[in-house]
Amino acid sequence: MFTSDHIHPMVAHFPVALIIVGFLFEIFSLFFKKEACLSKTGFYLLEIGALSVVVTYLSGVIFTEELTGPAHEVMETHELFALLTMITMVVNALFRLWLIYKKKEETNLKWFAFSLYAISTVLVGITGFFGGTLAYNYLMTV
Repeated sequence: MFTSDHIHPMVAHFPVALIIVGFLFEIFSLFFKKEACLSKTGFYLLEIGALSVVVTYLSGVIFTEELTGPAHEVMETHELFALLTMITMVVNALFRLWLIYKKKEETNLKWFAFSLYAISTVLVGITGFFGGTLAYNYLMTV
């Protein structure tokens, strides 16, 4: 039976995929500079990833129940890294939009955005690890 507890796990995979694939496009755009579509694709995946991470974070806060014991500790760590992922992604998405608006995409500021994207990619991986640990070690029963 479907309950609201299922919403968070259902949407949680979108930011993971969007952020990691978007960052890979950004890396490829460094090697293939003449292919403008790579960086543009990375940008669009960043923007959609930022939106999806907000939705995923809010679904976790709103629709999941509080846990106790060791599961609570893992959940707290998962929530912390989810919050950090959301903050870095939203800041980066807004910063990239600002760079485009001010026509400063080809300045050294792009490296700051790239660094934030790299940090977000690592953070989403850590968040996913703790989310998976929580799901498989504490919530799923066979």
